[in-house]
Amino acid sequence: MHDSSYPPLGALPQDDGVLFRVWAPKPDDVQLALNRCRDTLPMEPVGDGYYELHVSEAKPGDRYRFLLEENQLLPDPASRFQPEGVHGPSMIVDPSVYAWQDEGWSGIPREDLVFYELHVGTFSPEGSFNGVQERLPYLRDLGVTAIELMPVADFPGRWNWGYDHAALYAPANTYGTPDDLRRLVDAAHHYGLAVYLDVIYNHLGPDGAYITSFAPMFTDKHETPWGQGLNFDDDRSDGVRSLFIDNALHWLREYHIDGLRLDATHAIKDDSPVHFLAELNDAVRSLEEGWDRHLIAEDPRNINTFLLPRERGGYGLDGVWTDDFHHQVRHMTAGDEEGYYANYAGHRASELAVTINDGWYYQGQKTPDGTPFGTDPSDIDLDQCVICIQNHDQVGNRPEGRRLHHEIDAASYRAATALLLFAPELPLLFMGQEWAASTPFQFFTDHNPDLGEKVREGRREEFEDFSGFSGEVPDPQSTQTVRRSTLEWDEREEGAHARTLALYHALLDLRSQLDHPPDATAHGDYGLAVQRGDYTLCVALDDEVTVPRPSGQVALHTEDPEYAEEPTPPDIGDDEVRFLRSGAVIFRTGSA
Repeated sequence: MHDSSYPPLGALPQDDGVLFRVWAPKPDDVQLALNRCRDTLPMEPVGDGYYELHVSEAKPGDRYRFLLEENQLLPDPASRFQPEGVHGPSMIVDPSVYAWQDEGWSGIPREDLVFYELHVGTFSPEGSFNGVQERLPYLRDLGVTAIELMPVADFPGRWNWGYDHAALYAPANTYGTPDDLRRLVDAAHHYGLAVYLDVIYNHLGPDGAYITSFAPMFTDKHETPWGQGLNFDDDRSDGVRSLFIDNALHWLREYHIDGLRLDATHAIKDDSPVHFLAELNDAVRSLEEGWDRHLIAEDPRNINTFLLPRERGGYGLDGVWTDDFHHQVRHMTAGDEEGYYANYAGHRASELAVTINDGWYYQGQKTPDGTPFGTDPSDIDLDQCVICIQNHDQVGNRPEGRRLHHEIDAASYRAATALLLFAPELPLLFMGQEWAASTPFQFFTDHNPDLGEKVREGRREEFEDFSGFSGEVPDPQSTQTVRRSTLEWDEREEGAHARTLALYHALLDLRSQLDHPPDATAHGDYGLAVQRGDYTLCVALDDEVTVPRPSGQVALHTEDPEYAEEPTPPDIGDDEVRFLRSGAVIFRTGSA
C-alpha cells in the first residue's frame, strides 16, 4: 500500500497509465468500470479498506465508475471532475498538465489579509470561474488582498450555495472545469490576491454523496444540526480522517489554494486524543509545496483552543470567524435581538470596545440566559480574528436575504463600514457590500422535488426563533431566487452606489497604513474612539453623539460629499466631535 500517512485517493495519472485508489471498507468487493474497457476490472485490496488498480491504457479524459455489491455503479468519491453532474461518471484529470505561472508567489501574510467572500454562481452574470477571473483587476484595485470562494465542490442541480456538496474533490461543473479553477487561482496570484476556499468537514450533502456507500462516514456517538455526526472518533475513523485530510491537501496542492475556511467547526465532533482539526493543521504545516497556507475556522463559541499553538495544547489554526463584532454592530444599528442576537441585547459602545480591543467579547461570562460562554482571548493575536458586518450566512439566512444596508440608513452603514475597516481584526467583505448592492442574497437550491420540499421545511425549522420565517419567504427552488441574488455590476457606477464604493476604496487604502494595536474607548452608548498609532477613529452609531476630539488633522470623514449623497457633516470643534447623525471621522494625529 502507499506509504503516505494520507494516501492520495482517486484516479491518479502516472507516466505508465493511471493508478485508481479508493477507500471502501463497506463492500466486500470493488471493481472498476472504465469506459474504454468492455468488462469491469477487479480492484486489489491492499489493506485497511483500500483498493488499488493500475491500468496502463487509461488516460486523462476517460470516464469511469466503481461497481460495488448489488450492482451499484457509482462515481468515484474522490473524482476530480463530474462533467455530467454528481450522479454521472467520473472523469480522469491530470493536474500536472496545467502550466502554472505563479512560481514567484509567496502568499499574503496573515496580518495583511482583507477577505472578499463571494459565491461563484452569483458574483457575475456568467456564474462561472471565468466570470470571477475577469473581475480580479477590480478586486485588486478595491484594496482587498484575498478572495474567499464559497464551497465549489460539486453539488446536485444547476445552482446551490455549495453546502450540499456531493463530489468532495470535483469543482462544480456548472462553474467550469478544474483547469478553469486553476486559471482563476493563477490569475489571482498574478494580481497579488490570495485565494481561500470554503470546505465542509462537518456533514455531507443530502443527494449524490456516494462516499456513504463505500465507507462508514457517520457515527451514532454524536449528533449535529444535520443528523448523525461524521465519524472522526469511532470504528474506522482513521480512514475518514485520512480522506478529509487528503481532500484538504488536494485543494492546496492541485489548485495552489492559499488557505481553507473550515465550515461550522462546532459541528465537527471528535473525542479523540488528537482532535481532527489539530491533525489537519499538522498535515498542512508539513506540506512541502510552496508557501505557508492558512486554516481559518468558522466557529461561534469563542474558543481559544482553536488558535493556541500545538505545543500549548491548541489546534494551531491561523484564525477564526468571530461573531461578537457583527452581532453587536447589527444590534446597535438595526436593533436585532431575536435568536442568537438575544445574547447581545442591550450591548452598547462599551461592550463593542471590549470586542475591538480583545478580539471577542464573551470570555467566560454568562449570557442573558445564565449560560457561561467563551474563553480568554488574551493569548491570541487580534489578526487571528476575522470580523464582518455582512457575510453569506448573516445575509442569506434572513427570510428575504436582505443586507445590512437594506435595513439601516446610509449614514449608519458608512459608520459601521469605517469601524470594520479601521479595527485591527481581519475584515471580511461579502460580495457587493462595497457598493451597497441593491441585490439580496437569498437561499437557493436545485434539488429534486421531494428533497426540495424537505429543504423548504427544514429552513423554517432551523430559523423558527426568527419571526420573519413564520410568513412567506422566497422559494429556494425557484429560478427567480437565484436570479435575484446575482450582482448587478452596472449599478456600482451610479449615484449612492458609486459614492459608497469610493468610501471603501479610501478606507482600504488608509487601512494599509495602520499597523498598531487598538485602544478603543466608549463615549456614551453609541460613541467610540479607536486609536491605532498615529490615527484615531471617532465613530457614532446613532444620531446626536459626541466624542472627544483627538489632536491632529481630519484624514477622512464619512459625510464627505464624495461618499454621501446627502451629507450631514459632523461639527468638529476644538475639543469634541458632535455627530448630528451616525458617522465617522478619522484623524491623523501624528506625522504619518
